[in-house]
Amino acid sequence: MAVYTDVGDEALSAFLAEYALGELIAFRGIAEGVENSNFSLRTSSGDYILTLYEKRVDPAELPWFLGLMRHLASRGVTCPQPIAGRDGVALRSLAARPAAITSFLPGVWPRRVRPEHCRPLGIALARLHEAGADYAAERGNALGPQAWPPLLEKCRATGDRVQPGLIAELDAALARILPAWPQDLPRGQIHADLFPDNVFFLQNSGGRTLSGLIDFYFACTDLLAYDLAICLNAWCFEADLAFNVTKARLLLGGYESVRPLRPAERDALPVLAQGAAIRFLLTRLFDWVNTPDGALVTRKDPLEYLRRLRFLLAAGGPGALGL
Repeated sequence: MAVYTDVGDEALSAFLAEYALGELIAFRGIAEGVENSNFSLRTSSGDYILTLYEKRVDPAELPWFLGLMRHLASRGVTCPQPIAGRDGVALRSLAARPAAITSFLPGVWPRRVRPEHCRPLGIALARLHEAGADYAAERGNALGPQAWPPLLEKCRATGDRVQPGLIAELDAALARILPAWPQDLPRGQIHADLFPDNVFFLQNSGGRTLSGLIDFYFACTDLLAYDLAICLNAWCFEADLAFNVTKARLLLGGYESVRPLRPAERDALPVLAQGAAIRFLLTRLFDWVNTPDGALVTRKDPLEYLRRLRFLLAAGGPGALGL
């Protein structure tokens, strides 16, 4: 469920009057997603997405996100573009929430990742990194390595209820990962959440043509290769959580066809992948143990990332990840 705030007919009509989008034809909630309230909006001028930003998004950071999307689109990255109202302002208010309308992207996200999805993903990620190079404004990664020990502390009292011994295992993993975390790799604007449900492919091409990237609300300024490590975690493990090195090679090959990795980035990829695994494990674990029953936040199983983390800690050098 991803519609946390209802929008009444009168409020919607008044909101749309601030835009030059024509007459309203259809409006419905979108069930996918976990952070914001999203609606499909069709007017006589076309299709759009209306997003109401919920409490987990800092309103002060929304101009940075919308500016990044506008910047990337201007440099050829296919992503949602904020639509300005008649007064030139894109970020507005609706139903007591910050709100914005963005352009609609055609396509569907792959429910089952196939090898042929991975090379286009790598190409798109590298193009995103290159396009963001001259977006001067920075946003720190609030969920970077500095956030992982405090997240674990917030789970310490109840984390072992998810699995006995989990907290001690995560303590040991952080003690290994954090001292090895690289500091001097190339940095820039990263998506930081490029999971399959944030990447669209066109069905009329057999699902092989990447049509766009969405959901930039975890984007930040961080190590470029860390973004690649997140994708290795999200795209290259099978349903049984076995690592698919063929998918990894296609993903990395696509990326390097646009932006070759530096030797130091290649060497750091294993620890970056370990860090990506523990980042998503910890945020899932936090939601799992701190979200009351009946809450609207969708909880995801943290143990899926524990199995990823174990593999990555045991995997060895970059060759095990497809380089």
